[in-house]
Amino acid sequence: MAAKRISDEPAYVLHRYDWSESSLILEVFTRQQGRVALVAKGAKRPSSSFRPVLLPLQPLRVTYSLGAGGDAEIHTLKGAEWVGGHVMPTGDALLSGYYLNELLLRLLARDDPHQRLFDSYCSVVQVLASEHGEALQPALRAFELLLLREIGLLPLLDAQTMTLGALQADTRYVLVPEGGLRQSHAQDRASLSGAQWAALQHSLDNEAPFTATLRACAEVMAELKPQLRTLLHYHCGVATLKTRQMMLDIQSL
Repeated sequence: MAAKRISDEPAYVLHRYDWSESSLILEVFTRQQGRVALVAKGAKRPSSSFRPVLLPLQPLRVTYSLGAGGDAEIHTLKGAEWVGGHVMPTGDALLSGYYLNELLLRLLARDDPHQRLFDSYCSVVQVLASEHGEALQPALRAFELLLLREIGLLPLLDAQTMTLGALQADTRYVLVPEGGLRQSHAQDRASLSGAQWAALQHSLDNEAPFTATLRACAEVMAELKPQLRTLLHYHCGVATLKTRQMMLDIQSL
């Protein structure tokens, strides 16, 4: 019986591993199927049509056959086509893209579709590839919020998590890994006002959440970044992500 195929699926390569002298294992984020693992046979050969295509942060359409009737962990890549639209990010934007890919690899289960998150990823990659450097950090914070919400790790941002009490507009609150959103204490290094948290929640609920959240994040960058970093590190189970450590090492040169 012929193997079932997934055809012309929108996708991005998150990571690639050597599988043999001539082949690769790919971790791919697809719109309809979620994160999947694919073997690209012969992809390392000079004559392979896959070589110039299987790059990170590039929009693709992939076709692959499902191994073991869909129950296999790794499926077989049959075709990959570059969709076009933007060039490869460079510099800080490229490292930021690798950072987002690491988050997806650590936090998304395989074969678990997240169509809205995929669309947000497309949007943030377009920002990374643009020359609008001022939007880079807000775009990263927006995607972090959208990712955490999509996988159920972000509490409501317009109420105190433990009490579900309404936020006071002028009171400061902090987002902590095990307690959600709570009133800020003197020792907390970063916090936002109730009005700022509520504005972020409103942006997440917008019909165009990435654009709205990017704008909202731009207003609170300095205080939001360390809180999201702590939350992400907690859920990833690491003190520092590999890509962040790479950025720090480069900056120290």
